[in-house]
Amino acid sequence: MADAREDTAVKFLKRAIVSVVLMASVMAVIYVFPNWAFCLVIAVLIGIGQHEFFLMVEKKGIFVYKYFGIAAGSLLPVVIFLGSGVPEIKGLEPLLIVAASLFAFTLQFARKDRARDHLVSVALTLFSLFYICWFFSFALKLKLLPGGADLVAFLVVVTKSADIGAYVSGNFLGRTELIPRISPKKTIEGTIGGILLSVLVSVSLGRNLIGLPFIHLVFLGILLAVIGQVGDLAESLIKRDCDAKDSGNYFPGIGGVLDLIDSLIFTAPVFFFYMNTF
Repeated sequence: MADAREDTAVKFLKRAIVSVVLMASVMAVIYVFPNWAFCLVIAVLIGIGQHEFFLMVEKKGIFVYKYFGIAAGSLLPVVIFLGSGVPEIKGLEPLLIVAASLFAFTLQFARKDRARDHLVSVALTLFSLFYICWFFSFALKLKLLPGGADLVAFLVVVTKSADIGAYVSGNFLGRTELIPRISPKKTIEGTIGGILLSVLVSVSLGRNLIGLPFIHLVFLGILLAVIGQVGDLAESLIKRDCDAKDSGNYFPGIGGVLDLIDSLIFTAPVFFFYMNTF
């Protein structure tokens, strides 16, 4: 029992140190890097995230054209960025997704084997373009809005506060499993703790960063926390189906790039449309 507690403490300390370093790095990228460099960072994260996803899929014995998928996905934020400065190509990302979809089917036509996974192969390639590439690219769309650096900072800090609150509350107070068949370590107590911390951070920082009234900040804290947890569970579902513990091992105590951005994948587009509405 003592060894288990010690192991948990070591994992918590390791995760805390890595999280602090990552958060400092992210804030530097948001506030110091120009938009074109921020775009490249998003493209690199998308590419690595897709590579992790395709490797997990391949372990299930499913054939995918991963390099085509990574190339198309990494190109998406570049098209979005270029469209922000060239009106003639603004909004071309749907066309890129359509072209990638057509090419994904064309690649299947060229296969010489008698495989029976054509539909699954195409579906997973296109799924990665939506789930990882397009959804996460909304972080770049936020950055390109007026006051974009503050918007992205708010999104990251509030979403990750929910992750931190859920992790700490779950480890020290968690008793009731949330959805054990998907993620046995997640608890109802952890989810509540994540929502409470997210609301606290949203109210504390939101007035200065995004200038919305108190009631909006409370609602955003709840909304981003809940959707972020859904994103976390969605990736857990994928990993469990692929029999993988983590998507990668780039970040000690956290895992891979997908493990790092899973909650942001869903909160980025939701927050973008929320800010455009209000």
